[in-house]
Amino acid sequence: MKKAYIISTGTELLLGTTMDSNSVYLSEKLRDIGIKVIGKSTVGDSRIHIKNAFELGLKSADIVISSGGLGPTLDDLTKETACETMGVKLEIVEDELRKLEEFFKRRKRAMPKINKKQAMFPQGAIILKNHLGTAPGMCLKTGEKLVALLPGPPREMKRMYLEELEPVLKNEFELEKNKAIMKTIKVLGPGESQVEEMLGDLMEDNRQYSIALLAQEGEVHIKLTVEGQDFNDSQAIMKQITDEIEKRLQHNVIGYDDETLALKIAELMLKQGKTLALAESCTGGLLAKMITDLPGSSQYFWGSATSYSNSAKTAILNVKTETLEEYGAVSEEVAREMAAGILNNSAADFALAVTGIAGPEGGSEEKPVGTVFICLLNGHGQDYQVKKMSFVGDRDAIRALSAKTALDLLRRYLISGGVHK
Repeated sequence: MKKAYIISTGTELLLGTTMDSNSVYLSEKLRDIGIKVIGKSTVGDSRIHIKNAFELGLKSADIVISSGGLGPTLDDLTKETACETMGVKLEIVEDELRKLEEFFKRRKRAMPKINKKQAMFPQGAIILKNHLGTAPGMCLKTGEKLVALLPGPPREMKRMYLEELEPVLKNEFELEKNKAIMKTIKVLGPGESQVEEMLGDLMEDNRQYSIALLAQEGEVHIKLTVEGQDFNDSQAIMKQITDEIEKRLQHNVIGYDDETLALKIAELMLKQGKTLALAESCTGGLLAKMITDLPGSSQYFWGSATSYSNSAKTAILNVKTETLEEYGAVSEEVAREMAAGILNNSAADFALAVTGIAGPEGGSEEKPVGTVFICLLNGHGQDYQVKKMSFVGDRDAIRALSAKTALDLLRRYLISGGVHK
């Protein structure tokens, strides 16, 4: 298996003001094509620190991929430093210079002289096109090693990786013939230690496969890596171990690889020809966003009412004032009336309602921060289910867990034919 080293450059990454999402994305994508990431460096805009990172990467891995530092300013040092480390010289590539000049001409702006450095590359480099910005990337072999430079803005980096770099990696290292294959199994419900216990003997060291568990925003991701005698053997082993994991975890498995909970809901709703309406309080519209992030969601999603205040709950969802006064806004009774109210307004097949205390204030001894009630109502049989949850975490975490748990309640209902799993 080929090994990779990732370098993220930019002083802002060290100050805590910007999150290094690029290295996470690259790690996942490299894993998916059978390349093992063995290390990462995050360095500021310092020539010596960038040089040290490239030297370490070239010493320890087959592939070194960096993101950031390809702009025109004085602190954009990645390309110059990487080429210096590899012992190659930069020179103007006329075709790239012309593209840069045309870019500025289309915007009716004069191109600063400093931008010319973005058109400089060493001989033999593969220039990676940037469809979203002015900074091209590059890929260069040095001996048996390969060095790739990508831009820092995540949108630019992701598109360049997928469209430009990944095909080069697959071709250069004949990854289609790779014996190693990988899969992620996503689980919601049991925690990480519970999943490990449920997998039991499967977690023990095995020559043919490895399992790693990763807690991810309320989910547990089971990372499977299989390396058999050849590709077909690896596929057979992967199917065997995946089937066994599914057997042990059953309805707790919510998807695989890039699948999301919202995507699974979309598939089930469309397959069964059902519609959904939402009544949200503590989630503030997050549940609706998760659903509408997917194109085509209007085929099964009626809409949502974000009834944050008590007056909104009574005016929009017909929650009774007496219910609010007797039980409080965060209660099973209010969750049920919220679900009934949005169902009456929409005539959808299902309604989901969420009310809770996301914090950091508003909790009490009886109902501490993290207390959430979720109601699922089936409009045809007037069948309802209510879950009381006690989440731990900050405001964002509680809101995200509430939204995911609500969707999972619906998912389990749909796959079980109405029996709660």
